Amino acid sequence: MTGTNEIGHIVERVVTQVLQGHLPQIREELVRRVLEELPQGTAEVGTHDGAANGPADLLRGVAAIQAGGTQKEILRALLDGVAQHAGRTALFVIKGGAATGWQGRGFEDNDGVREFALNVTRGVPERVLQEKAPFSGQVLDMDPRFIDRFGGPADDHIVMLPLLLKDKVAALLYADCGLDQDRLDTASVELLVVSTSAWLELVSLRKQAPRDAAPYGDSTPAAPAMQAATSLNDPFAGHAPRHTAAASAAYEAPVAEPAHAEVVSAAAAAAGVDPAGSVGRATPALSDEDADVHRKAQRFARLLVDEIKLYNQAKVSEGRKNKDLYDRLKEDIDKSRATFKKRYGNTVAANVDYLQAEIVRSLAEDDISVMGPNFRR
Repeated sequence: MTGTNEIGHIVERVVTQVLQGHLPQIREELVRRVLEELPQGTAEVGTHDGAANGPADLLRGVAAIQAGGTQKEILRALLDGVAQHAGRTALFVIKGGAATGWQGRGFEDNDGVREFALNVTRGVPERVLQEKAPFSGQVLDMDPRFIDRFGGPADDHIVMLPLLLKDKVAALLYADCGLDQDRLDTASVELLVVSTSAWLELVSLRKQAPRDAAPYGDSTPAAPAMQAATSLNDPFAGHAPRHTAAASAAYEAPVAEPAHAEVVSAAAAAAGVDPAGSVGRATPALSDEDADVHRKAQRFARLLVDEIKLYNQAKVSEGRKNKDLYDRLKEDIDKSRATFKKRYGNTVAANVDYLQAEIVRSLAEDDISVMGPNFRR
């Protein structure tokens, strides 16, 4: 009779395979549910230099988190997103009950946040760790060494939130208003942290799927770096302070995706690039790192266009009907182009216009004529 442990492993493998096949739908559902839960007017408080513009900016932050292919990229996107809704923010990794600074945004000395050992035995940090829930307080409730080193916020108000994975606190996110008393939107910060927790768990499952699915198909065996990982569910496995250990190579292992030749060739064809041209010829020679950049660029382009469709459903419908889609969406499209260029314009992915391809595929439904005469071919 099959043992209980063996049955458990079989169930785990099957569940992982099913989740792997439904990740795109899960991602879309996550964004949809987040938007449904978003209170009216959320993220409209505390804008800074025009960087934050309400729910659209919040959705862009979630999209950037989901565009990350490695845990480091996801966490950097989290901090960048929180920085749009707070004056200062920092992430502290929890290891063995100790909290060590990972990265910061908005501080005069962001580098000083790295390796800072935060006292979690008192005040707000202690409460967040114990109760696994967000808490706010005054600077007196924060580690005094942290305040002495980096200074306090203008309104003396601080918030700290747990980054939960498998019901464990993997990190603490600190935020305050900095020098601007109106520069802290706690609801938006909390939403970004929750989104990050959910996405990190999905990425962990996605990495694990090829390894677990091997007995049931012809999946390529996991790379040695992946096999050597001590815990695929620990996004901070590679974060080790200099006084503890060196970073793990498995930390940057890329998420499993289709073969890079297929990704680049499909995008090149959609963008009107001759597969026999320079991009096509270069495809076989792409390194794994470059191929990963292409995949992320394509995914980011898809998210940007999905955002345009989400907020302009009526314009999209009318634009397709009247064949002037670009004129109606010019501001959003041009803004997305600038965003995409800023992120991938100086990378190997700049060789293929993924955003253009996605606009034609998704917005125009593969009929470029509906974009109108003013659309850049």
